[in-house]
Amino acid sequence: MNDTADLVGVLRAAGETTRLRLLALLADGEQSVKDLTEILGQSQPRVSRHLKLLADAGLITRNAEGAWAYYGLAPEGAGGDLARWLIGRLSPDDADRSRDRQRLATVRLNQAEQAAAYFATVADSWDLLRSLHVPEEAVEAAIVEAMQGRVVDTLIDLGTGTGRMLELLAGHYRRGIGIDASREMIAVARAKLAACSIGHAQVRLGDIADLDAGAGRADVIVVHQVLHYFDDPGRVLAQARRALKPGGEMLIVDFAPHGLEFLRSHHAHRRLGLSEAQMAGSARAADLKVTELKSFPPSNPTEGLTVCLWRLTDETDNAT
Repeated sequence: MNDTADLVGVLRAAGETTRLRLLALLADGEQSVKDLTEILGQSQPRVSRHLKLLADAGLITRNAEGAWAYYGLAPEGAGGDLARWLIGRLSPDDADRSRDRQRLATVRLNQAEQAAAYFATVADSWDLLRSLHVPEEAVEAAIVEAMQGRVVDTLIDLGTGTGRMLELLAGHYRRGIGIDASREMIAVARAKLAACSIGHAQVRLGDIADLDAGAGRADVIVVHQVLHYFDDPGRVLAQARRALKPGGEMLIVDFAPHGLEFLRSHHAHRRLGLSEAQMAGSARAADLKVTELKSFPPSNPTEGLTVCLWRLTDETDNAT
């Protein structure tokens, strides 16, 4: 907002009952036009018109996912700050707001049930994979430890799946973004984040092997159990590097080399693990450096999988 006219325009955009209700709903996390229409009990064209005014004023953001669009409070900037200031002054006992919260809870319950139904269809394969390697708790503890108690401005989780990394690291970022190519997984992640009241994380439908600039640049990028689904993990790493801020770092979790061919034939794994040399070479090609490697061997080394956690740091920052 550069002048008085800009500020007046933003205030006009926010200064309407339905639009204030929309801002309050979006403070609890991203919502689709369909869900907002259901919650407000208004027509989709009317709700879309209100959302466009708020987006044009910089109070909210719009993220397209095919034929759908999701809206959320602007994560940064004067518009987002003003939206949060206004929301903080709304009465929690307002009749419309109370009704909106109740309807939002119903919508989220339906989303959670749909997500659970989908997840049940893939649970067997997930359980099988988990049985092959060290318990997730050990790896997750190491991921949290790798953050070294920091709270960064922006964390991007590539291949977010169910949003577990955004949930695990929620206390370590001010803005979290998860990207995944599976619409079903995005639905699971969105429902999980809402259930955990994690409003400062958003999820996006997208191809992590061909990132666009919409997510911005991150202080930390997490790539958890994703690279083995690609023929060329180095290319994915190079793409991710473009979304990293100078001096930023990546946390990569994947399997060490193994010989379990059924993971390729039955579970869509393209690579049977990544070696230290492969990761070091891919990192160098992307102007990154492997600064830490932790390995987590399975309890049964003859049949299981070793999980590795790599920390990669931006080398260009040290060269300046």
